[in-house]
Amino acid sequence: MNPPKTPSPSAAQEQHIADTVEREQLKLGNFIRRRVRDPTDADDILQDVFQEFIEACRLPAPIEQASAWLFRVARNRIIDRFRKKKEVRLDDMAGDDGEDCRLDLLLPSPDGSPEDAYARSVLLEELQTALEELPANQREVFIAHELDGASFKEMAAQSGLSINTLLARKRYAVLYLRTRLQTLYDNE
Repeated sequence: MNPPKTPSPSAAQEQHIADTVEREQLKLGNFIRRRVRDPTDADDILQDVFQEFIEACRLPAPIEQASAWLFRVARNRIIDRFRKKKEVRLDDMAGDDGEDCRLDLLLPSPDGSPEDAYARSVLLEELQTALEELPANQREVFIAHELDGASFKEMAAQSGLSINTLLARKRYAVLYLRTRLQTLYDNE
């Protein structure tokens, strides 16, 4: 059995696609570039959106509002791109010079756009609430290591607890925080 053939696009359909791409390319490109810092990623997303548009235009069901459709697809592609970024442990993000990476450096800049400032405030508020929900011993280890920059060796010397105990407490804190903040990450 032969696969169904895709109907070849008519000249009018091809002209509609070309006109829409020409009309929307600048606005859509600017929309994407404002949300994606890397110009190469922004260009890739723009090309993906137009490729999907071309494929959708060739389907029997017409796209009613092409501009709204393009922006919705672009927004979804941007979200997908951010979700696909590999999660990196804070411990793995220390610089080559041995300098520690701080949690506050991973948050959106407070000096950035209004969207960055808002996202930062929401993230910090949720993180604070989640930290308060932790048992005190887990919270103290997490804050000392991630926010204050204390090493496990220093904490062990000060508290009299073993490094393994402190590592376990931090691990439980991280697992809880990851689960607790996952909904916020999913809604981004």
